[in-house]
Amino acid sequence: MTSPVSEGIPPYEFRQTLGRFASGVTVVTATDGEERRGMTASAFVSVSLTPPLILVSVDHRAGMHALLSREDVTRFGVSILSSTQRHLSDHFSGKPGPEEAVPWFLHEGLPLIGGSVAQLVCRKQEATPAGDHTLYLGLVEYARYTDDDPLLYFRGQYHELG
Repeated sequence: MTSPVSEGIPPYEFRQTLGRFASGVTVVTATDGEERRGMTASAFVSVSLTPPLILVSVDHRAGMHALLSREDVTRFGVSILSSTQRHLSDHFSGKPGPEEAVPWFLHEGLPLIGGSVAQLVCRKQEATPAGDHTLYLGLVEYARYTDDDPLLYFRGQYHELG
């Protein structure tokens, strides 16, 4: 006899519960050579030191998903936002401000966010479907960082280190 498959907890309860996990705020960026796109993501994690791997989770409905799922898009960037870049998190999460206010800069043709705490350039290694998201595993090929304070997200609100 097979037991029924559980659908898990309701989405609202899941979001509220995981909102208790404080995280940094990143902007994932990519380009196909013509279109430049960024997306705010707190679902970002380091995976391995050797080799240097990270993972980002991208909703299937996001424009970034359509771009990253393309075969010809082989790299993506991750910029870890500083405490002074709350407006950029809003900009790339569906509340866009003026595009000219985004401090874009290019590293070997890949757009990154200037003034952020850290920037990573990643080679797309794997794309794994996971529910309503896809998990993109990236091999870090370039990194730079500062000692500035990061922007934090906790219980649905932005915070800064104390």
